Amino acid sequence: MRKNFIYILILFFILEIYVYQAFKTLVSNSLARIIYISVTLAVYGFLFYSVLNFQTSNRDHHRVQIIATFLLAFLIAKVFIAVFLLIDDIFRLLQYGFSRFSNSSKTYYPERRKFLSVVGFALAGIFSTLVIDGVVFGKYRHRVRKVKLKIAGLPKSFKGYKILQISDLHSGSFFHPEKLEKAVKLINDQNADLVLFTGDMVNGVAEEFLPFVPLFSTIKSKDGKFSVLGNHDYAHYTNYSDEEKHKSLLRLIDFETQAGFEMLRNENRAIEKNGEKIYILGVENWGEPPFPQYGDLDKALEGVPENSVKILMSHDPTHFDKIVKHHPKNVQLTLSGHTHGMQFGIDLKNVKWSPIQYRYPKWADLYESMGKYLYVNRGFGVIGYPGRVGILPEITVFELD
Repeated sequence: MRKNFIYILILFFILEIYVYQAFKTLVSNSLARIIYISVTLAVYGFLFYSVLNFQTSNRDHHRVQIIATFLLAFLIAKVFIAVFLLIDDIFRLLQYGFSRFSNSSKTYYPERRKFLSVVGFALAGIFSTLVIDGVVFGKYRHRVRKVKLKIAGLPKSFKGYKILQISDLHSGSFFHPEKLEKAVKLINDQNADLVLFTGDMVNGVAEEFLPFVPLFSTIKSKDGKFSVLGNHDYAHYTNYSDEEKHKSLLRLIDFETQAGFEMLRNENRAIEKNGEKIYILGVENWGEPPFPQYGDLDKALEGVPENSVKILMSHDPTHFDKIVKHHPKNVQLTLSGHTHGMQFGIDLKNVKWSPIQYRYPKWADLYESMGKYLYVNRGFGVIGYPGRVGILPEITVFELD
């Protein structure tokens, strides 16, 4: 991994040489050029040092966040500049070819070069600003999304029943639990009948969630709080032994219990009102490789009446298309997370785009297939890049009808 990362940095260093040509086009002052070069070398030095000294353990989340932010705000932003320079170089190449073919004189347009350099730097600056805003403010802009769902066969006692879903806290990515107090208040303001958490409470180990137990224990729900495990909850992304990973998992379940969440591990629970029932199913993580496939829907359905209303918590949305929607026992609604909407994209009423959609076709919002519903939550927290640009953290409230 380190070797690949260093290759990427070398590639960006070559990019810097290209981008520096645009900087020279705009800035003639020698001192400004020296400062630009010095800052650039300092950033690359920091990144090389961080990668070479990176510890593949659960304690390096802070460093991962710093590296990801620098890569996005300082390096990826410069791709915009390179693109516009490339446009000008393509024009110049075409003009050169035309002049050779027609024996006409070659023409150079320095003003065009300058204009494209200005546009490239302006877009890079906007992108960097958005990345930094996402780190400082974006990850705390939690949004409530309300979804009204008509479910066939829903018992009358559950008409208007409110289920609140949160997912992907990734508590190890936050260093100040109190900054999430506003988001927890927003959860409680919804006055939900039931609260469901669909996995990835931590990045790597149970202890990350411990400082959040008091805060998450204040989440209120009339009929209880249930949770399932996500791929990060098994401590697979640490250098722990198998025994240590198992102990971490058990500690996480205990911490979640202290916070008032009942963990469903390929199990179900009946919610009863006036003698009528709906069933909440919870499976362990089931994802396409390399993600673990511990989920067992058959086991979670044991004892559940075939014609009952069933709501499944399954962390990874790929489980829906591969297994759930084909299951003979009709599971009407599946709630997932996992994708985070990649924490980057466009999320408007009629326009939704994120790079994650090329990996997960069902990456956010409500989907229907074969008469069954899947909802993919955008996530409550962050991982890797410690911010959100365009894809805000989500609290989902379902009203059953």
